[in-house]
This record gives sequence, structure tokens and C-alpha cells, in this order.
Amino acid sequence: MGLARSGAFFVKPKPARGGEGACIRPSSASGPRLRQAYMAKRAIIIVLDSVGAGEMPDAADFGDEGSNTLGNLSRAFDDGLRLPNMGALGLGNIVEIRGTPPEAHPTGGFGKCTEMSPAKDTTLGHWEIAGVVTPVAFPTYPEGFPPEVMNAFEAAIGMGTLGNCTASGTEIIERLGDEHVATGFPIVYTSADSVFQIAAHEEVVPLERLYEMCRIAREILDGPHRVGRVIARPFIGTSGAYERTRNRHDYSVVPGAPTLLDNVKEAGLEVIGVGKIGDIFAHQGLTKEVPTKSNDDGVVATLLQINEAIDGLIFTNLVDTDMLYGHRNDTVGYRRALETFDAFLPKIIKALSPSDLLIITADHGCDPTTPSSDHSREYTPLLVYSHAFKSGVNLGTRKTFADIGATCADFLGVAPTEAGRSFLKELLWK
Repeated sequence: MGLARSGAFFVKPKPARGGEGACIRPSSASGPRLRQAYMAKRAIIIVLDSVGAGEMPDAADFGDEGSNTLGNLSRAFDDGLRLPNMGALGLGNIVEIRGTPPEAHPTGGFGKCTEMSPAKDTTLGHWEIAGVVTPVAFPTYPEGFPPEVMNAFEAAIGMGTLGNCTASGTEIIERLGDEHVATGFPIVYTSADSVFQIAAHEEVVPLERLYEMCRIAREILDGPHRVGRVIARPFIGTSGAYERTRNRHDYSVVPGAPTLLDNVKEAGLEVIGVGKIGDIFAHQGLTKEVPTKSNDDGVVATLLQINEAIDGLIFTNLVDTDMLYGHRNDTVGYRRALETFDAFLPKIIKALSPSDLLIITADHGCDPTTPSSDHSREYTPLLVYSHAFKSGVNLGTRKTFADIGATCADFLGVAPTEAGRSFLKELLWK
């Protein structure tokens, strides 16, 4: 069989779904768009939220010296962390992981990424993956929000608030949940990240009212108080047994420059956000959003989108490792979530066409073995796979997460991202 040109490299053509030979299909992103004979070509980025790969050189400046989410988590168990499928791609070659040793002949490209933005939060981590480095971090409020913020917020919602402090989500509803139920006042709290979080019982403050409060807060929190995210944190239950629900909703600011998502959409290709990607990018640059309730939802949704044979970008966030386990220092749950994803990974790889690119990474750390329950300033793992690429390529330590966005833009043949250097050529056969 001959070779067909597919963007920046050559691959063997794959029979079209529903018949032999290549196919011609329109893109829903920009109306009818005919292309020459081709295979569906996708860049798939899967972010394992908070799965860090060891402290960065400036970790001490963030209070995170000694953090190593993957390494420390693996050493918390006698049998370690068993991730054979990511291990085959080269995960154990990036950082020492008990139970997932280095692979002599990795099937993928591997390395680790440095965050150039002075931060360790979800928003700036994802933005940098998508090619936008933010030189000044969003403001944080370790002592709570100032009167000018809280007075404006309370006046706008027509009632008082509780909390206004730094706390974990589970602790704050345990401590203030009863008072909230009695008064109806929403609970406002923050963390080491740049977030304004509003917790409310779903039977006291209906979800739509909670979301309305978040939109109000988002409008107020601008200028010097422009936090990265306003987050709705609904919960249910009774005194002593409150628990957060999966009806969380994030309200982010718009990225400060065009992202990979914008460039792919502008080129007339599909951009599908799975999980909270839409929230993180303020719903900008997407042609389709697929909300999810769990990691299981997320991996199944990602597989379904791959099987849809669209051209463009599939960008997935799997949040459970961070939200459910990292912030709660739950090592058992964290390990289970990673091993569950690893067991599903062969199905994703099997679904890839020869003209697909798969990248698995993270957005920051959240070491569940340290006393802190906050994010940690860590390198992130970088695993890259394509049937058409060389295997066993050591991509080294990348200077910025943005190298991922630059590589995807290069791969898809769209406008380059503002920051980052593509490593595509390092993966291609000479």
C-alpha cells in the first residue's frame, strides 16, 4: 500500500468508516469544508488533574519542597503504584515510581514539563498547556477577601455570608454547614489557589440561585481582585454528614491571548472539551463541550469522541485525582483513580487511527502524602503516543507546558501558539 500525506508526516491510509478507501467529509465547525482524501486526524490531550512528577526548582518558594505526587504516592504503599500501561509508554522513565519501573523499550515518547507561569493552579496550568504563559499569577487571599469585595458581593446578593476564610471544602461545610442551613447565608471561602468559592446546600439555595451568585461574584472580582476562578460548591446531607455533590460549576476569566483551542477552531477544525475544559477556558475556542460527572465519565466520553472520526482537538480533564483525592489527602482513592485510568488506556490507544496524536499530562501537583491539602508546584509528566511516531523518544525536561500546545498546533497544521516549542520533529522518523 502506498503512503498518503497527512499534515506534517506520512502515514498509511486507513479505510474510511463505512467503506474502502479514503473519505471526504464536511466539518461542522465552519460549515461545509471539503478536503482531499484523508484519514481523520486528531490531537488528543488528556490531563490527569494534579498528577505531578516531582518538585520544581522553585517549589520551596510556594511552600512545596519535597512534593512528588507520583513518587511519594507510590512509596505510600508496600506494593507501590501499578500503572503498567502508562509505564509501557515511559512513565517510570520520567520519575521513580515504586511498582512502575523504568521501561527498557518504551512504546511512546516521554519527558516532563516545567510550568513557566508563576503558579500552581488549574486555570493557568491548562492555559499554559494550550500555549499561553501568564507572567503574573492571579491574586490569592490567605486572610480572606477584603471588605470592598465582600461588601459589594453581599449587597448584590441581598444577604450576608459566612466564612470568608481559607479552608478545605470538606472542612468548611462541616464547620459552617449547620449555620448555613439555619440562616440561608452562603459560605464563602478560598484556598492557596486564586479562587472565590461559594458553598451552599442544594435544598437551602437552589442550584440556579447558587450559579447566579457565582456570576455576580465573577463580575465583581475584576481589576486587582481578578481571581482565576469563581467556583460553585453545592452540597447535600444533614448535620454531621454533609457531602459535596458533582454539580460544581467553575467561572473562569478569559485567557489573555489566543490559545491552541482558538487556533484550531479558527482553522475550521473541531475543538471538543471533555470535563471542565469549557469552564477553564471560559467556554472560548470550543465547538463542543461534553460535561462529565467523574473520571469514568471522562474516559468513556473521550473514547466516544475519538470514535466520532472528527478532525481537530479533543481536550480532556480528569478531575477526580485532584478534587476527590488530592485535596483530601486520600492516598488510597488517588491510587485507585490512577490505576483505573491506566487499565482503560489500552482501549483509548486501540481507538486511535495512524494519524492521531495522544498526549497524557497534568496541570500541577497535589501530593496527597504531605500535610498540605493544596496544589503543589511540580513538574508534570509528558507521555506522547502515535502509531506513526518513533517509540522510546526521551523528550527531556521541557521549559514550559506550552510545548504541548505548540506541538499540537504543529501536528494539526494550524497557527502556532504564542508560547512553546514543538517537539513534533523529535518524534518523526527521519
